[in-house]
Formats: sequence, structure tokens, C-alpha cells
Amino acid sequence: MTLDAKIESLLFWKGEPMTVEKLADILKKTPEEIGVALDELETKLAGRGVKLVRRENEVLLGSASEMGPTIEALAKEELMRDLGKAGLETLSIVLYRGPVTRRDIDYIRGVNSQFILRNLLVRGLVEKVQNPDDQRTFLYKPTFELLTHMGLGSIGELPEYKGIAAEIEEHEKKNDE
Repeated sequence: MTLDAKIESLLFWKGEPMTVEKLADILKKTPEEIGVALDELETKLAGRGVKLVRRENEVLLGSASEMGPTIEALAKEELMRDLGKAGLETLSIVLYRGPVTRRDIDYIRGVNSQFILRNLLVRGLVEKVQNPDDQRTFLYKPTFELLTHMGLGSIGELPEYKGIAAEIEEHEKKNDE
């Protein structure tokens, strides 16, 4: 498999920006070799539905600009749809347990939450921040927009927050023992 194809695969799988250095580290190549392969990938993607997006030292795969109106219409439709049970469940975990990793959300729900989290991110209800304890993972936490929409001055104003927070802490202590 060519280097540009490997990069394409990684960017598709990751679904978010990656630095040239990270790609070089993963693929055991120099940043210069990655740069050449990115140029090749960009050329190969020309005229396709996907394009290479570059910003400073980061790259990601994005939709071709010609698909903008169609994707915008689909995004609006998705934003207007109800959150559904899975969305509310995930949002509750982020509110009462956050900041929380996706792994923990998946564990609590018992299913993969990637699509639901993406939906909540797109709607501006949760935000993804770097995990200070593990630079390889992210934490999800509620946005200020969500708190203001709910009429809350802080997370502590959630219904039964103190009791639920105490139960969660007690449960975690039992699991750690």
C-alpha cells in the first residue's frame, strides 16, 4: 500500500485533524516524506467527494465544497431532530459525571457512543477537551450554551445533583477496591 493511501486510511479512521508529526510517528516516516505523500493524496482526491484540508501543521479529510449545500441541508435536518433516548442518556452522563471520557460513557451505556457524541458536539451541547491525565484521550463536558439553555448557573444546580454525585462517587470507590 502506498504511503498516501495509508495516510488516507488513518485520516478517515480518525475523523479529526492529525499533525504531520503524529502521522510520521505512526507510519515511521520523516515529516518530509509525509509532506510529499500528502501532496500526492491531495492530487488524487481532486475532483472527488472528499478533499484534503490543511491548517498549519494539521490535516484532515473533509467534504468537497461542491457538496456544501447538500451537507448543510442534512446537518440542519439532523439538528432539528429530537435527541432521542440515546442522546438524552449520553447528555445526562456528561452533565452529571463530566468531564468524562468516551470510554467511560460507553461503559456506563453499554454501547458505543461515538455517533451520539458527534451529534451532541454538532449541536453545541457538549464540547471535547484534551484530557490532562492522558494526552491520547479527550474529555466531554457540557457547553456554556447548554447550561444557559437549561437556565442553569452551574452544574450544581441540576436536579438532585448533590445526591447523584455522591452516589456516583460511592459507586466508583466500591469499584476501585
